[in-house]
Amino acid sequence: MQRRERTRHLIELGGLVQKAGLVELTDDDRATLYGALLDLAGRARGDDAGDVLALWKRRGKRAFDADAETTEAS
Repeated sequence: MQRRERTRHLIELGGLVQKAGLVELTDDDRATLYGALLDLAGRARGDDAGDVLALWKRRGKRAFDADAETTEAS
């Protein structure tokens, strides 16, 4: 059961990478995607980590809300 939950979680995370447009933006180059994610993780560990994480969270919530509105309108 835990294995299925982990697999589903990883698939959902991959879906977020796709949804954010990173796959197309990087031409599906995994090294570029990984490098970008490492850069983001480094920023999130920096001196202004709280501010950065709060900003990302607000942007993500807005994007999810906009997507939900678009889906409901369809």
